[in-house]
Amino acid sequence: MLCGGIGCVGFSWAASPACTELETVMLDWLGKMINLPQEFLAGKDGQGGGVIQGSASEATLISLLAARTKTIRRVQSEKPELTEAEIMGRLVAYASDQAHSSVERAALIGAVKIKNVPSDDTFTVCGSALKKVLDEDKAAGLIPFFFCATLGTTPCCSFDKLLELGPICNKENIWMHIDAAYAGSAFICPEFRHLLNGVEFADSFNFNPHKWLLVNFDCSAMWVKKRSDLIGAFKLEPLYLQHHHQESGLVTDYRHWQIPLGRRFRSLKLWFVLRMYGVKGLQEHIRKHVRLSHQFEHLVLQDGRFEICAEVVLGLVCFRLKGSNKLNEALLKSINEAKKIHLVPCHLREKFVLRFAICSRTVESTHIKFAWQHISQLATDLLKTWEQNHQQE
Repeated sequence: MLCGGIGCVGFSWAASPACTELETVMLDWLGKMINLPQEFLAGKDGQGGGVIQGSASEATLISLLAARTKTIRRVQSEKPELTEAEIMGRLVAYASDQAHSSVERAALIGAVKIKNVPSDDTFTVCGSALKKVLDEDKAAGLIPFFFCATLGTTPCCSFDKLLELGPICNKENIWMHIDAAYAGSAFICPEFRHLLNGVEFADSFNFNPHKWLLVNFDCSAMWVKKRSDLIGAFKLEPLYLQHHHQESGLVTDYRHWQIPLGRRFRSLKLWFVLRMYGVKGLQEHIRKHVRLSHQFEHLVLQDGRFEICAEVVLGLVCFRLKGSNKLNEALLKSINEAKKIHLVPCHLREKFVLRFAICSRTVESTHIKFAWQHISQLATDLLKTWEQNHQQE
């Protein structure tokens, strides 16, 4: 309410110094909370820094476009005989076959090819899988330029192996972007920080405080190691946007870090949450949800009719009835039509899987028990009907 009431349109530092500078400070605070390497922080004279985007989709698109510009300029300097169009036609981006659809959409908008890297049995991309695809494409004359690693995939919250993938990307001059939209909030807890190991190899990193850190939408935190990579791709300086301090090296103009020109005072939302809850309060919020997800996992495992389909690391449980996809589709339909709880499905390989996510700030153990009792009873009713129908057939 306050952000809207102030009516700030912070397209430049001059339009609102407070809007700009609070955002820089808040992203440094948040970066320190998850123990990001120093290169990603603005500090007093850092080359990196953070910016609040509207969504993880925007962050991925921004990273891909910056990587595209950087690669085109590098290849042109190495092979002046190639036109920009020829280089564009050879560029290839990569992501896990478990990555969010927004990565493919970013490639579509960026007019570049994109290929899925196959994940292993734990739905994770490892270094050998990426290297195999890269070697094949380079042999075919293509130019790999961008890889989006995912920490906490949408289907089952799996984690790509950054410590294997990062060195390969660095060696091959490939921009590595890390999408941790959901899972990134958990990195404020020391016991989950190891999931971020390997971020030091990345060029950009993103997660959404508006997903699991109690900040209202929209607030998607993005960091880059070299702000010059973004500014170099997006900087335009029409006379009507120029101001006396823009070339001083002392101020940041976030319009060069994003797709839109104008921007809201989004950092104020983050400031309020951090000051109200504190690091310890937010850590307890995350830990509580993880505990509750394991409580639900335990209930599922006690019922022999069900199976867990992926390792439960954070607040997401993937489960299903042992049986056909049609059976599980029918169970999901009955759950959502009853309107007591709401589940969203996914496909893990060929299996139709139900996803139980702990989301609400106010959720308690009693809610988990209620949800499971509800699911269990609906499963019992469904299986009776299912068996009767099959007997009649």
